[in-house]
Amino acid sequence: MAANLDALKDEILAYLQAEGFVVYRGYTRQVEDEVFVYWDARNFPDFRLFLGAAREVGVRLVVFGARTFSESMVESALGRLEESELSREDRRAIERRLRELRAYDGFTCALELSFDYQSRVYLFSLEADWYEDYLDVLDEIEAATPEGEEEEDEGSMGGYFSRN
Repeated sequence: MAANLDALKDEILAYLQAEGFVVYRGYTRQVEDEVFVYWDARNFPDFRLFLGAAREVGVRLVVFGARTFSESMVESALGRLEESELSREDRRAIERRLRELRAYDGFTCALELSFDYQSRVYLFSLEADWYEDYLDVLDEIEAATPEGEEEEDEGSMGGYFSRN
């Protein structure tokens, strides 16, 4: 996946407009009590195929979401790292990885398209490879943080995107 999804974001929006879809700019559709059908974006990354399926079943309304990476996400992770029980060596390695991610400040890191059909939410999502690395780092920090000290995770969007 490209380092910056901005060009793809613009391409998706232009395609939606050209094809007559109604675009609802929303946030995450992923909540725990919803039933989702995830698109296999690893094997079929072309958003046009997903939108073609929506069109074939008569859907016109598509929810579009984009996430922009920010330095504050790195700072939040660094703060959580301080609360972790990782060894000094592991902390330094993770801190170095996080600091490298600052270069992506302002980049689009994740995109999501979704639609409703017959009481199900159909979801297409893409994440930049480096953003997946960021989420992996957050998981490492969380696993090494004692219970009771965990904060709500600002960076992972509470399950916003599937890693399928």
